[in-house]
Amino acid sequence: MKIKHNKKRNTAFVYEALIREATVSIIKQDDQRKDKVFSIIKKHFNQDSLLYKDLECYRSLYENTAPNEEMANKILLEVKAQKRLIDPDGLFSQQTALIHDVNKELTQETFNNFVPNYRCLATIQQILSIKASPKTRVMLEGEIVKNMVVLKENKNTMPTVDNLTYRQFVGKFNEKYDSKLLKEQKDLLTYYVTSFSDNSLQLKIFLNEEIGRLKNKLNEAKETPYIKEDDDMTNKTEQIISKLQGFSKETINENVLLTVLKTQSLVQEIYNGDNN
Repeated sequence: MKIKHNKKRNTAFVYEALIREATVSIIKQDDQRKDKVFSIIKKHFNQDSLLYKDLECYRSLYENTAPNEEMANKILLEVKAQKRLIDPDGLFSQQTALIHDVNKELTQETFNNFVPNYRCLATIQQILSIKASPKTRVMLEGEIVKNMVVLKENKNTMPTVDNLTYRQFVGKFNEKYDSKLLKEQKDLLTYYVTSFSDNSLQLKIFLNEEIGRLKNKLNEAKETPYIKEDDDMTNKTEQIISKLQGFSKETINENVLLTVLKTQSLVQEIYNGDNN
């Protein structure tokens, strides 16, 4: 089933593309670009905006799971009811302003950023669209409901973009950024970029747990022959652990963020690299 998808009018896709743009800017320490992305997100996705309300409809479907199909269907019904409360003309106007700012402050290439759940977001857009035929909407709703059910593997089964298009997105992403982030790095950066929406509460919770995990991993690594028999490696490992411990007294800033990101890569290398 072929589906037309205007990704620039897909609120969740644009938001996720901006998150990706901010992530890369932070990794590359491009403060000027990072600040532009943050400014766009804060301006257009504040909690009073229609874009934020629209984004929450998407999130309820692609971030939530349900214990069974009955519960998933109830969530879907509520989302559709909330979507109907959003003024379509007002939303279109805000989307237009967002697209304008992305083109002006960043580049059109931002819309080509690889978003892993692109097909799912395209499917949700069709479900929430008044232009989709009843048959199309019902079929796609079934796919979303199945995808939400707990214990179902995270498979992108929605038939919204063919495999060739998907591979092209992946190729562009890898070509542009030349590396792949670890899952824990993606999680950290997402919490960081969106921390303005909840006064950093979720970021603080995640960071506290992640720093604890990293300290445990580094303490375990100290006992391995590779590090234990090298005084310089032992000292450096202890310095990193000490630095992580000191973060509990610091305000979360980019220095903290970059140190944790580098430590995540280091731990990954220690446990999965050539020096197992």
